[in-house]
Amino acid sequence: MRRVAIIGVGCTSVGEIWDKSLKDLAVEASLKALDDAGIENVDRVYIGNALSPILQYQTNLASIIIDSLGFNNSSSILVEAADASGGLAFHEAFKAVRSGLIDYALVVGVEKMSDSKPSEVASALMSFEDQDYVAFTGVTQAGLHALLLRIYMEKFNVKHEDIALFAVNAHKNASKNPYAQFKNIIRVEDVLKSPLIADPLRLLEYVGISDGAAAVVLCPLEEAEKFRSNFVEILASATAVDKLFLTERDDILTFNSTRIAAEKAFKEAKVSPKDIDVVEVHDSSTIAGIISLEDLGFCGKGEGASFVSQGKIDLNGELPTNTMGGLKGRGHPIGATGVYQIIEVVWQLRGEAGKNQVDGAKIGLTQNIAGLGSSAVVNILRVV
Repeated sequence: MRRVAIIGVGCTSVGEIWDKSLKDLAVEASLKALDDAGIENVDRVYIGNALSPILQYQTNLASIIIDSLGFNNSSSILVEAADASGGLAFHEAFKAVRSGLIDYALVVGVEKMSDSKPSEVASALMSFEDQDYVAFTGVTQAGLHALLLRIYMEKFNVKHEDIALFAVNAHKNASKNPYAQFKNIIRVEDVLKSPLIADPLRLLEYVGISDGAAAVVLCPLEEAEKFRSNFVEILASATAVDKLFLTERDDILTFNSTRIAAEKAFKEAKVSPKDIDVVEVHDSSTIAGIISLEDLGFCGKGEGASFVSQGKIDLNGELPTNTMGGLKGRGHPIGATGVYQIIEVVWQLRGEAGKNQVDGAKIGLTQNIAGLGSSAVVNILRVV
């Protein structure tokens, strides 16, 4: 198997982007990544998207985007895995380059949500859950996160204020990210006074509605030095699944998909959690971010909130986490999120994270999950 490198990255700003279509966003991010890599074409394009069949009534997205890019001699594949669509598209591209099936791959994650009503988006997001036994009850994704939040606080006797600090950190980091959607600084009291969206989950603890696209270019490591001196190697990319229904899991407060994928990734990369300098976790809510830290092995079960409250996830902390704002601060354009995470770690490893730069960052990790952990992708990257 060959070693694989990331030689180009590019993304759009995240937000409510009224003047650009789904195709416009995908093309903009792709061209930025290709320009960053210094190449004009690739062998295959991998596209991560979750909601276009529902919100735009648009299928066949792989053909549409590759046609918009003007690639006549390339192939394209669409990958859908709910929130993990971007991460899984990256994983599939990595496997193809590593195996020698292709040499150059473009991965682009894209989502356009703001043209739809909030109620339509909420309904679309529930397509990630079983329609016969979960969605039909009327529960929302926010409601499922609220369930985890309440159980976590009661089981581990954790204060809501400590969990809310995850969102405070996200906004602080996003305030210095020019691509972020939510740049406003918030305090714990702001989080706890924000409107309830599903008791006890507050508005400022949960992701908003976002548009955006992110893209990366992959190639064999031995070819990377032709294009740039500070390229990033993919040490590992691992996936795993968990039981879809929360009620059927052995522990409702554990994302087994994350735990298993992380174990495989650490083994493949030959590193451990203590070797990670920066991490991007899937904080679709404050509680999802905290559970993710625990299941990745950075702290024990039930210790995530205190890990956060002690400042260990701050930019100058023990484990700088979601350094560009994460899903909460940067924004969560569903199918693009996993690729944004990759880009943000690449920026850190290349020393290009601006005011959010973590000194001496050499190894980074990303974790992208579908829904509440029905599947997960964990990637480990290292600067060369």
